Amino acid sequence: MAADRLSAVLDSTHECLLLYGVRRTTMDDIAQRTGLSRSSLYTYVRNKDEAFRLLAERLHRRALDAAQAAAARKGATAEQRALGILTAKLDLVLALKASPHVAELLDARTRLCGDICSAFSDRLRAFLVDVFEQAGTDRPQDAADICLTVLRGFESSPDQAHLMEPAAEAVINGLLQPRPTAGSVGPRPHPEHLSP
Repeated sequence: MAADRLSAVLDSTHECLLLYGVRRTTMDDIAQRTGLSRSSLYTYVRNKDEAFRLLAERLHRRALDAAQAAAARKGATAEQRALGILTAKLDLVLALKASPHVAELLDARTRLCGDICSAFSDRLRAFLVDVFEQAGTDRPQDAADICLTVLRGFESSPDQAHLMEPAAEAVINGLLQPRPTAGSVGPRPHPEHLSP
């Protein structure tokens, strides 16, 4: 019962984030949306900062679970796994983009949730590095960083999110191609372009 009530408090905190942002939200706003008195609300969270931190942890944990599932997907290609990891991150951002206050919860530079955002980004990077290492990519750390940098561009332009998948596929596919060895001429042809 207490877990259900805390979940309701976090749902209300999420609504307040979208409407007012962290700074303008009050404990009264959260209590009213949850259907609790302000004093009862303190049973579940100490203050609004804790409510927003718990909300940030919940949202990032869900996205991280989706990214981890994509990274471990059996039978998926490296491209599919990497794209799944990036999609989990973009979905987190797009879920909150309806509000101008999204940076207050998703920016690694903020005081309130910066550590949560940084830890999340580190885990995503580790998943991507693992995918690229398993695929035998040259410099898998750089490949992961390139993917995350491309993704940040789409995060800052959510109306272009429909382009993220083809762009990410192109980048990932390019990063998965073996580098030409000394003495070879030009890039290797893509397997689809080889005759049977």
